[in-house]
Amino acid sequence: MQVFRIAVTGDFLNEHGASAYGDLSLSLWDEKPYIQYHFLKDLAPQPGDASYWSRIYSLEVTPQHIEGIDGLVVLRPWVKQSTFAQGAKDLVVIGRSGTGYDKIDLTACTENDVALFNAPEALRHSTASSALLFMLALAKRLPEQERFTRAGRWDLQAGVMGSEIQGRTLGIVGLGHSGRELVRLVMPFAMRVLAFSPHADPAQTREMGVELVTFDQVLRESDFLSLHCRLTPQTRRMIGAAQLALMKRTAYFINVARGELVDQAALASVLRERHIAGAGLDVFEVEPLPLDDPLLSLENVILTPHWLPATKDVWQATGRAMAEGMLRAARGEVPDNVVNSEVLSRPGFRAKLARFEENGTML
Repeated sequence: MQVFRIAVTGDFLNEHGASAYGDLSLSLWDEKPYIQYHFLKDLAPQPGDASYWSRIYSLEVTPQHIEGIDGLVVLRPWVKQSTFAQGAKDLVVIGRSGTGYDKIDLTACTENDVALFNAPEALRHSTASSALLFMLALAKRLPEQERFTRAGRWDLQAGVMGSEIQGRTLGIVGLGHSGRELVRLVMPFAMRVLAFSPHADPAQTREMGVELVTFDQVLRESDFLSLHCRLTPQTRRMIGAAQLALMKRTAYFINVARGELVDQAALASVLRERHIAGAGLDVFEVEPLPLDDPLLSLENVILTPHWLPATKDVWQATGRAMAEGMLRAARGEVPDNVVNSEVLSRPGFRAKLARFEENGTML
């Protein structure tokens, strides 16, 4: 038997050291004698440390964190090149508990013979349904109606009349897992669906009833523009002042992908000047969103704390995906959904993974 040692970043815990988000499927590991795991508690909130939540998105995995472990499960912390400053003699896999992996240095992982896997299907529906929620809430002017109701201002009904999304034009930037799911969700609304997605298969998109168009066209013609693409050097700040200027004054902008896709100052400006009708944002350039950010003073934007798709169902699905991926590695098998697939043929990775093949013969 070869023991497989797993570290889990401490941001999965609450300040009392218990799981903050429910069942992480760790019982799957408890059943296996060849698995040991622990939480990186210096990355967890501590009682009375109010500053933790202001720096939670800047936490980093250090060389000391990966020393003497074979697997690492990451929620929010960065995994940078500096993480591997002392190498990765034992580390063979990293599991990213979610879909996005822009905070993990893929090149550094590959160079150190470490495979990265994620849970792309786990957030497929919840991310798409969050975008649809924003669309409906913005179109129906839900925040304004709710405010006026609480204030007892029923006399203002006429001023907060919403509109339907039925028959309108939806523009999707990025036809990945959540983008395609949003197409499915809006089918009953008889929307015209446009998409800018350079790597999408034209035949598949036609079957979905989606029209592939240029970036400028999706900006100009959409009544609702929803971002679903990955953050890369090429997509960073792909939406700026020039792009926002192409949108209709009656259009709504939705971002459930990554905040860094957008020039946030430019977006706040067009919202303030009502050059677009409104926005629904779950992600921001700087997280947590600073309390003096201009977006917080605007009434035509709905803001959520990079948490809208994070339902109980999603936590169960991502937890299980991480647990099962680590189990596969602990048996000397390649986990599903490896992102840096080029690492799989590297001799160093194959040798590290092969250490655990004998565990695969155990019941």
